[in-house]
Amino acid sequence: MTTELEKCLSGELYDAHDPYFKRQKAIANQFLQEYNRTGYADSEKRSQLLREHLGAIGDYVTVGTPFLCDFANNIHLGSKISINMNCSLMDSGKITIGDETMIAPNVQIYTGTHPVKTEERLNSNWRQHKEQHFVMTRSLPVTIGKQCWIGGGVIILPGVTIGDGSVIGGGSVVTKDIPANVVAVGNPCHVLRKVGQK
Repeated sequence: MTTELEKCLSGELYDAHDPYFKRQKAIANQFLQEYNRTGYADSEKRSQLLREHLGAIGDYVTVGTPFLCDFANNIHLGSKISINMNCSLMDSGKITIGDETMIAPNVQIYTGTHPVKTEERLNSNWRQHKEQHFVMTRSLPVTIGKQCWIGGGVIILPGVTIGDGSVIGGGSVVTKDIPANVVAVGNPCHVLRKVGQK
């Protein structure tokens, strides 16, 4: 029998209130409480907490506070990454961020999504099994390449890949893949020009 975790990892619809996800969210919640109350100057403790809870983390990584995430263990960071304050990385699916990338304040990255059709979105078993979530979820990975700059207030939706060296203008909503080495802006986010062009 396929578990809810296996469904999640394979991009299928799953029940987000499965006991595994509840346990992982509880662990992540404790981590976030401790991390967000650790002072900026205590970089050693902050780094230790990130290494203990994130899925992977390179060297010279900073994550500003307040910081929010779903599970923490689905976040994979390279080296020399700056994630500024008040960012939300909702990692029911895998989030990968490449080396030397900057994430500005108030960026939101989502991996969880739900079917648009009501009959597909609602969990038909919910009324018989009240411990289950009343909606079905699908998680799609988000990948941000190396040497990117994600501007303030950007929202990145599930399943998106942003290529190496690209810049996403502040306030953009990224609904589909963005190629490497471009400047992209807007809602929905679209390529404005290549990096280096006027």
